[in-house]
Amino acid sequence: MTTLPHSDGDRSPRPLVSASTTLLESLKALHPQSIDLSLGRIERLLAALGHPEESLPPMVHVAGTNGKGSLIAFLRAIAQALGAHVHVYTSPHLVNFHERIVLAGPNGAAPIGEAQLVDCLARAEAANSGELITLFEITTAAAFLAFAETPADLLLLETGLGGRLDATNVVAKPLLTAITPISIDHVSFLGETLTAIAGEKAGILKPGVPCVVGRQEQQALDVIEARAAAIGAPLHIAGRDFDTFEQQGRLIFQTNSTLLDLPLPRLAGRHQIDNAGAAIAAASIVFGDTLRGDAIDHGLTHAVWPARLERLPPGGLHAYVGDGTEIWLDGGHNPAGGQVIAHALAELDERLPRPVHLIWGMMETKDAHAFIAPFKGLVERVYTVPIPDEANAFDAEPLASIAADEGFEVVAANSVPEALMQSGAALRGPSRVLICGSLYLAGQVLKLHGAASAAARSGA
Repeated sequence: MTTLPHSDGDRSPRPLVSASTTLLESLKALHPQSIDLSLGRIERLLAALGHPEESLPPMVHVAGTNGKGSLIAFLRAIAQALGAHVHVYTSPHLVNFHERIVLAGPNGAAPIGEAQLVDCLARAEAANSGELITLFEITTAAAFLAFAETPADLLLLETGLGGRLDATNVVAKPLLTAITPISIDHVSFLGETLTAIAGEKAGILKPGVPCVVGRQEQQALDVIEARAAAIGAPLHIAGRDFDTFEQQGRLIFQTNSTLLDLPLPRLAGRHQIDNAGAAIAAASIVFGDTLRGDAIDHGLTHAVWPARLERLPPGGLHAYVGDGTEIWLDGGHNPAGGQVIAHALAELDERLPRPVHLIWGMMETKDAHAFIAPFKGLVERVYTVPIPDEANAFDAEPLASIAADEGFEVVAANSVPEALMQSGAALRGPSRVLICGSLYLAGQVLKLHGAASAAARSGA
């Protein structure tokens, strides 16, 4: 192992502040709260901008608690394999804000360029005329300008939070909606019960517009079905209208009339089987008879979605650990996310047993106890770390106390590099390290690690 000096986690070169970064910082001051769910403000702004939301390409609108980005990644890869030009809107970003707005182009899709981003943000700011608005609302309006003014065949649009009052929920007639698995998260905004949260997510349903519904707990499914019946939205439900499962190292997708034998997804974890199935169901509706088996194969094996059980390629962080050590990264941050990550970690251990250490950072707004509990018996030690530049993140010591309360051997560290060095010194051999707990932490990790993983977010 390479011996390195103590690190405070800020060893990467500092980029020059871009014009878009400066503009985004100024826009944050327009509203005292970062989240304030409402449609009135963005509807006013879009009207001032000439209603770009009415000129968007055919759209798939995706809500849910976990799996939204993965479904979009699979669907995007399938669509591109069919030759479709695809825009993508996701949040939050990992490294650069530009990642949120991916634009189709003659040479493939790519994150929005700096000049175009600044232009769209400036136009949105001017049209807003200093009125009260959240950063997500005004940046969504800017994204709609870019999507409306750049030709594409399809727009894959992820909700920011919830659905019913989310700023993305202003399109009257999407081509398709999709709801991925719903679980408890963002309770201060969406409600404290699964039924309340499901009601917010189901708010993206539109009359006459089909919706693909991922595997749900019955309480959530009951809410979705009731809303769909009330407004006349046809549902295609996992476990009823289609099913997906692994069999002998292959992915099997089936409906009453179809049986597909497919390769396993590139994205790791059993939960990605369900996400892939929902994407195939969505693609079947979007593309109909033009959907080809080879395009589905390509989509499953070429989908890219960084920081979702991603094994980091060789890069900067490997200098802190021993030879042969695997470094994995996941941005999951709620109890359901902890469960699926732990399950995937157990599967990895079954295939190739190795000592496992966890490096964990988290936001104080999340249920840290419920997130970490599923890892009992899977990891030898937990290292807690702060998340740089995030005011609402746990400090390492309080998070360490939570891990200790849950029965883990735990060490509080000042940074991810320090935790990696301590882990490497303790393990002294091939091992597995998982860094998890927050997408904000994941973004910091990718900055530290280098450009390889961050660049992959733009997709194949």
